[in-house]
Amino acid sequence: MIEDWQQFLEPYEQTVAELKLKLRQLRNQYRQRGQHSPIEFVTGRVKPIASIVEKMQRRNIRLDRLEEDMEDIAGVRVMCQFVEDIYLVVELLKQRYDMQVLEERDYIANQKASGYRSYHIVISYPIQRLDGQRVVKAEIQIRTLAMNFWATIEHYLNYKYQGAFPPELAERLRRSAEAAFMLDKEMSDIREEIKEAQVLFQTKQKPKVEDDK
Repeated sequence: MIEDWQQFLEPYEQTVAELKLKLRQLRNQYRQRGQHSPIEFVTGRVKPIASIVEKMQRRNIRLDRLEEDMEDIAGVRVMCQFVEDIYLVVELLKQRYDMQVLEERDYIANQKASGYRSYHIVISYPIQRLDGQRVVKAEIQIRTLAMNFWATIEHYLNYKYQGAFPPELAERLRRSAEAAFMLDKEMSDIREEIKEAQVLFQTKQKPKVEDDK
């Protein structure tokens, strides 16, 4: 087992910090130009040690293959207002020269049986360390606010039931996922009105420093 977890996780912490900064800067560029930003806000985290160990055991990941086979030790989440924004963010990420997309999973067009929807991208990202450049894998999840609300609740319940949901609860979760997606569809139908109103509102506000939570 890894003896110095802090040292092992430092490159992942740097990766998350840099990706959050770059994505927030991208969002701010849209807003500074008076345009609708496909990025609403950005969060990130490094996977807790206990979760890494549990996943290693569950998926039979060898220690010498940990950095290669566990793609979500560094995780960033991008929240969008509209489903259309998700696919725009995906294209923006593919066009960047400072990262390489390795894998994509579209759980919006192909949602999971539970109702889960999100767009997952696995990237390789180069960081500069004292001993030179190092390439780190990271996962970027892109979803709407409604998708994120549902996924957060489902995550808590999954922790409680260890994935073995009572049938009635599983069905109610599936129905609520569909309801959340219907909300996204309704918002997409009037997105031009919403975008115009938001840009108008932002132009009347004084510039201020934003701090994502």
